[in-house]
Amino acid sequence: MNWTLLFPGQGSQAPGMGRWLYDNFTEAKQTFEEGSDALNLDLKKLIFDGSEADLALTENTQPALLCVSTATQRVLRKQLNPTIKAAAGHSIGEYAALVAAGSIRYNEAMQAVRARGQAMQSAVPVGQGGMTAILGLDDDQVRWLCENAVKTSGFGPLSPANFNSPGQVVISGSQKAIDWLKNNFKPEEIPGSPRRAKLIPLTVSAPFHCEMMKPAEEKMRLVLTAMNFEKPEFSICQNFTAKLEAEPATLRENLIRQVSAPVLWTQSMLHLKEQGLANGVECGHGSVVKGLLKKIDGEFFHVSSLSTLDDLKALESQIKSAN
Repeated sequence: MNWTLLFPGQGSQAPGMGRWLYDNFTEAKQTFEEGSDALNLDLKKLIFDGSEADLALTENTQPALLCVSTATQRVLRKQLNPTIKAAAGHSIGEYAALVAAGSIRYNEAMQAVRARGQAMQSAVPVGQGGMTAILGLDDDQVRWLCENAVKTSGFGPLSPANFNSPGQVVISGSQKAIDWLKNNFKPEEIPGSPRRAKLIPLTVSAPFHCEMMKPAEEKMRLVLTAMNFEKPEFSICQNFTAKLEAEPATLRENLIRQVSAPVLWTQSMLHLKEQGLANGVECGHGSVVKGLLKKIDGEFFHVSSLSTLDDLKALESQIKSAN
């Protein structure tokens, strides 16, 4: 049986995540220590003892997620040795996918995601940008909603940032444009007249994955151009193109571009479906990715979450029976 490694993004973090890995597996403990050394930051203390607010700071969230995701996939591969054909990561999760594939080194990736978090945080003054989830609209309706809001209000930019699953798209941009949309949201005026649609403001520190992130993208171009990208052991389905990529130069460029571009997650997962890659393991805390895959095509995709020792044992049984 072939497997795809799937890595969650920001929003999946929680204090104490990965503790089961650290307490039970040497390779996980080493991952925490290696990451801490790379940043001169005690990741164990941040993740296990830090507050939710500490962990929610973008410059902390991104290294924390990379650490736990990398620890998860290292334990998975050492303990169960599944046959891996591809990987994909949601936003920051793409770094973990590249580490898993051996394209970039873990310690360098750790420094890069710390820089990414700082660059994204400083790209826009606090309060000037935001993000909102839109439920119940298709992708074209969301695009129309953003374009209409900018045109009618005179505020901008505003654009789709995360295509998470059918009917769940996050938009990002100017806080003024988002506030205008919130106050003038009339689903009946949207082409196709959706019966149900709603806006859910997100608590974020910056407007990620939109053109307001261009300054962060340019900073990351400098960081990632200085990093070595190797040919990966398996292809990565990248956020920027929603296609499986394996050329080091392409992997680097797409990783740079995703900072200010939308995360094409739905499209990426449908591309994996086209390739016949149905079986996935969510390498990280929680089951956000599993939930999204269920909405994208629950009949085709079979995703195992890996957040507890019991999850690992269940997956072991599944792999043994398949072999």
